[in-house]
Amino acid sequence: MIADDFTIAPSRDVDEVYPETLPKEEVPVFLSQLKAKAYLPDLSSAEDVLVTADTVVILDDKILGKPHSREEAIGMLSEMQGKTHKVVTGVTLTTKAGSTSFSQLTEVEFDTLTEDEILYYVDKFHPYDKAGAYGIQEWIGAAAIIGIKGSFYNVMGLPIHALYKELKKMQ
Repeated sequence: MIADDFTIAPSRDVDEVYPETLPKEEVPVFLSQLKAKAYLPDLSSAEDVLVTADTVVILDDKILGKPHSREEAIGMLSEMQGKTHKVVTGVTLTTKAGSTSFSQLTEVEFDTLTEDEILYYVDKFHPYDKAGAYGIQEWIGAAAIIGIKGSFYNVMGLPIHALYKELKKMQ
């Protein structure tokens, strides 16, 4: 059985820069691998498994990262309303023996929102640490998401079912 004990490492500054020529759907895996390199020295035993992940939102072939300001968050949500976008999470599993990576894609359909609804969400939930300026588990998930095709947990930022399957392969 897979152990359910784990440690969440303190956040490290990783320069999340990727080649502009990289296909959009491959960016999250690339970034999860960058993060893995930053934490590699922390692996202390052969049994340790380091899990790193990164999530991006892709709308109209454009990556929407984490907003840097209130205005940027409002702009992202305004742009996504009434449309379907992709959420892609890349995950890298690293041990002292090597690493493996995978990604998961989920399609999310947003309803239209009023300006007041967008302002309410941004001002109350401050979604500046979330790709695409939203968290599906927050108010906006109930108010604006019409449907998803794929993993709910992937949209939250970690495709837990896929991660579980990959960890089972490592046993």
